[in-house]
Amino acid sequence: MHAVAIQRGEEAPALLEVPFPEPEAGQALVRTLRVGIDGTDHEVIAGGHGGFPEGEDHLVLGHEAVGVVEDPNGTRFEAGDVVVPTVRRPPNGDPNGYFERGVADMAPPDATLERGIDGAHGFMSEYFVSDAAYLVDIPRSLAPLGFLVEPISIAEKALEHAFASRSAFDWRPESAVVLGNGPLGLLALTLLDDMERTYCVGRRDRPDPTIDLIEELDATYIDSRETPIDRIDERHEPMDLVFEATGFARHPFEAVSTLAPAGVLALLGVPEPWAFEFDGGMLHKDIVMNNKAIVGSVNSGPHHFEAATETLSRYPEWFLDAFVSGIHPLSSFEDAFVDDETTIKRAVELSSI
Repeated sequence: MHAVAIQRGEEAPALLEVPFPEPEAGQALVRTLRVGIDGTDHEVIAGGHGGFPEGEDHLVLGHEAVGVVEDPNGTRFEAGDVVVPTVRRPPNGDPNGYFERGVADMAPPDATLERGIDGAHGFMSEYFVSDAAYLVDIPRSLAPLGFLVEPISIAEKALEHAFASRSAFDWRPESAVVLGNGPLGLLALTLLDDMERTYCVGRRDRPDPTIDLIEELDATYIDSRETPIDRIDERHEPMDLVFEATGFARHPFEAVSTLAPAGVLALLGVPEPWAFEFDGGMLHKDIVMNNKAIVGSVNSGPHHFEAATETLSRYPEWFLDAFVSGIHPLSSFEDAFVDDETTIKRAVELSSI
């Protein structure tokens, strides 16, 4: 069967012929429908993140997937069920304490593999197999856009943890800013509709589809070239919540000062190592004296996928039409990996529902 993979020593993905997967006990065979592309995929291709499966010369890409159960193989599923796979798997197939407790999303990097990212083949193949425990069923009506469940779940988890960090008191956030107007940042913005005032930071000039979408969501666009991160509170207002989705290493240190008292900074970006100077004493004092919190979040668990499924079902058609701007057949998969500012979210289609 065909699969899109990155090979050792190569700088671009290729279409490979790989063995057809055979499900083992407890695994289901899934026919892949669509697989989304995000910034992590580009980082994996560039060699800046993740790694190949042990002993392999290629990595099948793709971690944002939706598919149809082809062979339930004695699992709880039925043929024809639409499913989305979670990303993490236990190293060597032996569940450690994180997997045994059902909190694989909280495991450190050395206690997990990530399909399509680090140490395990992904889902951008015509078929894949997965343990039933790592498959989440979704309504058939959501199948065409089910690849959005995984990225939405990432934002769901980060916000869940941000609010949990304030659960010791009656926290009533009114303002929030998302740092980054990429797909993850825009999805996070959709989850903040309970806030009275929302903002999204980017570095793009008009006309731009992401700016249009931000404003359609009744949020205010902030150009960081005009308003630096550590001046947002001065030029707009102090923020109860800052959601960081850029991976730019300076932003967390700059964002703390723009937090309102008792505010929360949620970090999702994964930066490259970078040494720079900042006033650590002032930062420490600000966090303590103003009861601020910083929360780091990566990956997501099954209940975040379930929440994301509910969120996806509520999206208006206009948002989905604007957000998903490129679905590419397997025969021209290369187009899905074009990184430009004319589209927001791309996906590869491997089969039809």
